[in-house]
Amino acid sequence: MLEWVVIICVGLFIYAMGWHTEILGRLQQAVLWTGIIQADTDLETNQWEVVDYDMPLVSLGGDMTHLSEYKGKVIFLNYWATWCPPCIAEMPNIQKLYEEYKSEPGIKFVMISLDDDSQKAKEFLQNRGFTFDAYQLAGRRPEMFQSSIIPTTYIISREGRLASKKRGMANYNTDAFKNFIDQLLEKQ
Repeated sequence: MLEWVVIICVGLFIYAMGWHTEILGRLQQAVLWTGIIQADTDLETNQWEVVDYDMPLVSLGGDMTHLSEYKGKVIFLNYWATWCPPCIAEMPNIQKLYEEYKSEPGIKFVMISLDDDSQKAKEFLQNRGFTFDAYQLAGRRPEMFQSSIIPTTYIISREGRLASKKRGMANYNTDAFKNFIDQLLEKQ
């Protein structure tokens, strides 16, 4: 009985201190490390939906932009939040992928924070050393990008088609996913 009281007290203390999101994120990183959860790369080409680029964005620095500005590029589009443990878990691998492809002009990383406070999201990224471009929605989200699950990641081909959609966390810094991106970059 005493063990349960201690476990509950430790759990309440972790929650009260606000550490639960970070701790859960770290535990989920361990799951990603095992390779059990992978990014989706096997959607048949003839099933690719045409993308609706009508999505206004604002960078965490305050600059207005629009998803349509990235037409003709492969787009890695990810919805995330600072309070989301699976988002925290997958971000280090997304950062590694970004570092590998950031000098490639044919790809654009669009990381969309669903936090209400853009400053909180900005500080979160800075404190963890994440350097990919991050945005918030500045208007409506097209129907095809509606998801009640975060993180959700969409990969858009250069031709403007939805090549992949993953609800939930995944490890995107894998050879299989990089081969998938490389194939999309070669098409045109």
